[in-house]
Amino acid sequence: MKKVFFLGLVMILGSLGCFSAEVPLVQNVYARDIQSLNGLWNYIEDPMQVGYLDYWNKEVVHSYGENRKPKNSLDLVEYDFSKSPKMQIPSDWNTADKKLFFYEGSIWFQRNFKYKKLPGKRTLLYFGAVCYQADVYINGKKVGKHVGGFTPFNYDITDFIEDGDNFVVVKVDNQRKLENVPTKFFDWWNYGGITRDVLLITLDNTYVEDYSLHLNKNDRRQLVFSAKINEPRAGVRLTLSIPELCLKKNLTTDAEGKVTLVTKVKPVLWCPENPKLYDVTISMQGNDIHDEIGFRTIETRGKQILLNGKPIFLRGISIHEERAYRTGRANCAADADTLLGWAKQLGCNYIRFAHYPHNEYAVKEAEKMGFMVWSEIPVYWTIAWTNKDTYANAQRQLHDMIYRDKNRCNIIIWSMANETPRGEARDVFLSSLAKYARTQDSTRLISMAMEVTETSSKYTNKLQDNMNKYVDVISFNEYIGWYRDVNDTKKMTWIVPYDKPVIISEWGGGAVAGRHGDDNTLWTEEYQERLYKDNLEMLSKIEGLAGMTPWILKDFLSPRRTLYGTQDWYNRKGVVSDQGIKKKAFWILKKFYDTKAEQYK
Repeated sequence: MKKVFFLGLVMILGSLGCFSAEVPLVQNVYARDIQSLNGLWNYIEDPMQVGYLDYWNKEVVHSYGENRKPKNSLDLVEYDFSKSPKMQIPSDWNTADKKLFFYEGSIWFQRNFKYKKLPGKRTLLYFGAVCYQADVYINGKKVGKHVGGFTPFNYDITDFIEDGDNFVVVKVDNQRKLENVPTKFFDWWNYGGITRDVLLITLDNTYVEDYSLHLNKNDRRQLVFSAKINEPRAGVRLTLSIPELCLKKNLTTDAEGKVTLVTKVKPVLWCPENPKLYDVTISMQGNDIHDEIGFRTIETRGKQILLNGKPIFLRGISIHEERAYRTGRANCAADADTLLGWAKQLGCNYIRFAHYPHNEYAVKEAEKMGFMVWSEIPVYWTIAWTNKDTYANAQRQLHDMIYRDKNRCNIIIWSMANETPRGEARDVFLSSLAKYARTQDSTRLISMAMEVTETSSKYTNKLQDNMNKYVDVISFNEYIGWYRDVNDTKKMTWIVPYDKPVIISEWGGGAVAGRHGDDNTLWTEEYQERLYKDNLEMLSKIEGLAGMTPWILKDFLSPRRTLYGTQDWYNRKGVVSDQGIKKKAFWILKKFYDTKAEQYK
């Protein structure tokens, strides 16, 4: 049965995108020769998918992707992008257009652009993310389909693009489906649209496709570098330069188009107190790729997590990719700075980017600000465990998350799942993902947010999960005081029967900012304050506690939160309101973290 789940990347690409224009992701796109296609795009809502399907549920001969114009006065064409409204891209349609707040379905986006086509060059079309399914057309020709709403993808459009005037059309569909990842039910807003940057990348016919640079996890003075060009070609010269380390190495590709290097270095190690990054340049045939990369090691020893060989306590908070003050998908450095600034005020050194890979700006800003990061894919609640296409989708998202961010030293944990019910099919699915993750990156820790489902008595919670053998860190969610009596915190005993570090990946409760009362009344700041005090006292008694990420930094939109006058479509568990108001619980957590920071100096 397990063999079904071990799918190669080629099979994944084939199952999710049946068109040959999709090519492997280009590493570090923002350091390439790029042209932004961000800006105003025309859009047409298509709730019945008339631009794609006929009334027999078959693909139409001429889709909206062709951007057709009437040939004469009798040629019936029932759409016109040039007369349709415009939307700023990147964005989500739910907050960009008020009438689309609850909309789930298809919308077509179109943009005209000019491009200078150069001989001997390749052109790639890159999307940071489209939620959830994207069908992409260039100049009326379909170049591919992508499934998954939170990871990047790119197409080689060299044979589709013209010198001069061009247009791109993207059909975006965010309908929730049982076989999707995430599945039909989840607890955040289903933001639809082209939610991250759209770029044209101009490359030489032969280019550096991928590279990785990190320390040997067993030797902090040994640098490991690898790179790959986009074709199996020997004899191509690459140069790696790190001036501050007095390092410059010339390398030559082997028959597979790859280079590797292991060499001694003495870097200043990245850490939250000193998030040191080095200027790195990778050169090939006159083209330079610039990056900023930090060096550190992360490992476990018994019940401890070690950063650069020293025990640490992860003073964390969970964050959704949602803007402060105006809601909607966060998609720029300024959005990240606001959220991470609050986390810095809270005393955090660690962020859980939930429940899906966040945008590159957020990861890079966190790295510069000294935050360690947990990054995860949206295998959330009840996935279609036995569906091979669902697994292929999950593995593709895991691959692309790791591929994009493997050079970001602040990411210390890859997570596979959140609150998944135990069972044989689930164990096969998740253990396969864990094994796959280790083939892609052996330098980081693996974890997942488990559920506590076994109790030997009313006041004893025991974590029992078969996935314990596949993870490096035991993480679980608990909500005593919110979905269970707050008085139970004083009586509760926790048993975690594994010799591994423990992270509480979620805990907390809701409060409406500015609503006050006694500490025994739900939704008041005083109740949330009490819940935080009692949970911190309870959780501190867990043997091997190495960190936590309470749920959550900021109130966020969720269609599951229907209590008018209190929730108003918001999950109110934030320690900061959606308008940036810090609740009383914020200061309780800050005091706890300040104490922990002193203990681990």
